[in-house]
Amino acid sequence: MAKYLVYIERAEEEGYIVSCPALPGCVTQGETVEEALDMIKDAIAGYIASLKKHGEPIPRGAPR
Repeated sequence: MAKYLVYIERAEEEGYIVSCPALPGCVTQGETVEEALDMIKDAIAGYIASLKKHGEPIPRGAPR
């Protein structure tokens, strides 16, 4: 799987919000940084699976 840049920020109330700018709308959250990172990995995998299912192009990951 390609690697994607993600942004993590503190939520206003509690926990963390994490998003993947290369995949519009791919945003999730977790109570801890570790949980948020696990959640975004699942969200990215699901997003890419949906793109493949619908024959959509898959955005490139982070440059190597």
